[in-house]
Amino acid sequence: MADTQKHEVDAVTGVTTTGHEWDGIRELNNPLPRWWLWVFYLCIAWSVLYWFAYPAWPLVSDYTSGLLGWKSRDAVQTDLAALRSQRAVFAEKLDAASLEQIEANPELLAFARAQGRAAFGDNCAPCHGAGGGGGMGYPNLNDDDWLWGGSLEQIQNTILHGARSADDNTHMGDMPAFGRDGILQRPEILAVADYVRSLSNLQDKPGPKGAAKSEPTPADLAKGKEVFTANCAACHGDEGKGNIELGAPNLTDGIWLYGSDRATVIATITNGRGGIMPAWSGRLDPSTIKALTVYVHALGGGQ
Repeated sequence: MADTQKHEVDAVTGVTTTGHEWDGIRELNNPLPRWWLWVFYLCIAWSVLYWFAYPAWPLVSDYTSGLLGWKSRDAVQTDLAALRSQRAVFAEKLDAASLEQIEANPELLAFARAQGRAAFGDNCAPCHGAGGGGGMGYPNLNDDDWLWGGSLEQIQNTILHGARSADDNTHMGDMPAFGRDGILQRPEILAVADYVRSLSNLQDKPGPKGAAKSEPTPADLAKGKEVFTANCAACHGDEGKGNIELGAPNLTDGIWLYGSDRATVIATITNGRGGIMPAWSGRLDPSTIKALTVYVHALGGGQ
């Protein structure tokens, strides 16, 4: 309980007490500095004025607009309009120039790469990584291995229409589920998996954590080649070099989109693969798509 006592001077600190005591502990009279109090009161006054001047009060289905009529959305639109106005000259030049002309013009190329890098970070990095390095199931854009071609026109076409998207002109080409659909039997799948891996001179390595373990049967490369010729060569080519018209990867270069260990290759043959890339036509304006094309082409693997 608190007792009220006479104000005394504390012997240790030399500060008077307030007269309040709790369990033998006396409260010292150390008020806040006046300047601090005045600043605190001013902040309270400012917050009250802010409530009325700017949007701050939520309503049932709306909010108060504030006496000044300011809205953050309007401010963003104003800033974006100003930015578009600054970029308008170069945007018009990008629209009028071909992709080859953009790369041949140092000024346009610098602008396209800068705009393309920003567009890539906003739209492409979640799948392909901030630097375009890709990941399992998402192609690395820094190497020279392109499922649908790495020329300027091919890259632009892929960005515009995507792969296996809803766009009428999208890239199409799915890998069948040879095992799940009963096209191949298990021994045939094991044989062709070993043959495919041999095209890249791969040795058996442990699969990723959690991957299904494959049977340790001896590799029958002759049987695997026979199965490959009958079922896989139509898309990947007789030598496994791939086909960009179908999005069929090159199986001889050691670059694997989903992994090269035996268990993963067996899973790929068994269940098939068919990643989807959205079509960006209609989502991004033409100048941005051109800038994005030039940026991706310049990452290091453009053909």
